[in-house]
Amino acid sequence: MSYAKPPLPIEGQVQRLLERGLAGDRDELARHLAVVSYTRLEAYWHPFQNPDRSFTPGTTFDRVWQRYVFDRRLRLLVLDAIERIEVAVRTQLALHHSLAHDAFAYAEQPSTLPRMKAWQHRRFREALDDQIQRADEIAIQRFLADHGRDHAYLPVWLAIEVMSFGSILTFYRGAETAIRRTVADRFGVHHSVFESWLLALNVVRNFCAHHSRLWNRVLGVKPKIPNRRHDSRWHVPVPIGNDRIFGILTIAAACLQRIAPQSDWPMRTRGVLEAFPGIPLEAMGIPQNWLDCPIWTASIDSDEKEERDA
Repeated sequence: MSYAKPPLPIEGQVQRLLERGLAGDRDELARHLAVVSYTRLEAYWHPFQNPDRSFTPGTTFDRVWQRYVFDRRLRLLVLDAIERIEVAVRTQLALHHSLAHDAFAYAEQPSTLPRMKAWQHRRFREALDDQIQRADEIAIQRFLADHGRDHAYLPVWLAIEVMSFGSILTFYRGAETAIRRTVADRFGVHHSVFESWLLALNVVRNFCAHHSRLWNRVLGVKPKIPNRRHDSRWHVPVPIGNDRIFGILTIAAACLQRIAPQSDWPMRTRGVLEAFPGIPLEAMGIPQNWLDCPIWTASIDSDEKEERDA
């Protein structure tokens, strides 16, 4: 069946929403729809709609817009945490792989990445070649000018700075167990748990980078939660789920405790949640007593202490 819907001008989009029962000022609706598309906002007003797409009584555009603004602030917050985690992983992975082997082993000696098959290593290098071609880092240009005739590849500490998050994940997965364990230990978890965290963070990072809805999304790629026997903080008194954004927020808080204990990120997270009291926490997987979770308690108490001492 061919698609027959014609495009609608902004005025037509506004009229459709008003006819379906959305309350709001016509001019305000038009201003917002001119800069944030009907299709993008549809994800935010959908929970307020009946099966026939009419809006439940009392639904206002301001309420929908607040959810959109909240989601935007949440994405920026999550990206901030992922950036810190990603930079730390790059640093640790390059450091320990080069110390265990040498600066160029990651590219020239596939045996130093024993969990990669030969074809995976070729694809890894091809992807990296493309990433290096597009890089304009001064350090890389200097290395190529000074040493490019003698070396086909960059030293790992330069190469890793231009790798995509996906390539970082491939590198980590392909490394020997001792290196994966050493990197994961820096974050305080088992290497298999940390691998699942990196995979989930990569997916969430892509949602954020493409400005996709995050706040009430059910995660298709679910990170592992540490075993209760090994780390009860994830289970008592607040069980942390792994299918909603609260699991990712808690992973970020736990990682930042280890690599950036001075960060005010946990307090900022709390601040964003408190600034939008109309957001249903359960849609994010956040229990009412989430601040009783030891991971959040320790992080926020530390932030508050630093504020008092400042």
